[in-house]
Amino acid sequence: MASSKSAPKAFIQQQNLVEQVADYLTQAIIQQHFLPGERLSEVQLSRDLGVSRAPVREAARLLESRGLLISKPRRGFFVRALNSVELEDVFDLRLCLERHAINRLVERYSSEAQRALEQQVEVLCEAAASNDGTRRIEEDLQFHRLLIHYAGNERLLRAFDGLTHELRLCITLITKTHEAPETIATSHFQLLEALASGNPTACREAMDYHIGVARKFVVRGIGEV
Repeated sequence: MASSKSAPKAFIQQQNLVEQVADYLTQAIIQQHFLPGERLSEVQLSRDLGVSRAPVREAARLLESRGLLISKPRRGFFVRALNSVELEDVFDLRLCLERHAINRLVERYSSEAQRALEQQVEVLCEAAASNDGTRRIEEDLQFHRLLIHYAGNERLLRAFDGLTHELRLCITLITKTHEAPETIATSHFQLLEALASGNPTACREAMDYHIGVARKFVVRGIGEV
């Protein structure tokens, strides 16, 4: 019987390389080093990153599955440019997920959940005061991920995780079109107040308003970025 003690190290290293390239491309897209609609050159990227074209191609396919890139036959990969209809769809799904999550959470709101969410808002406010746009996006998403985590439905959390890649693009648009970007952070306090009230209606209305404001700025500003 064949032994299975040794792992396929070369494969693992290759997969890790693909993830590293994917992370690099994700950050570059969020920071708009690559603009919506721009074609990515496999040759140039492989030279810049010091890797072969294979992991670059695999990373691009991975980002296509995450909604950040699109492929065109015989032309390669392009940064995805979300139109207003697609943005509406993303926010519509987000609202469904987070409205359900906050309805569940208010029924089981614990001191642990309250403390974790309050701490995350403080971190988000610190990030909003910095010039690190990537960190602001990640801390914003982490707040909402925590909210869904404490709602106690792992499948709901996995659905949200699948949406976060496109949400990164959406939040990037918010920070570019919002009159006062720091209010993006402080607006999360309204969600905490609604949860503390124990009122499901107040929670639903707070979430509807929170995501509705974000959607308004993104959809309205889509032609400005």
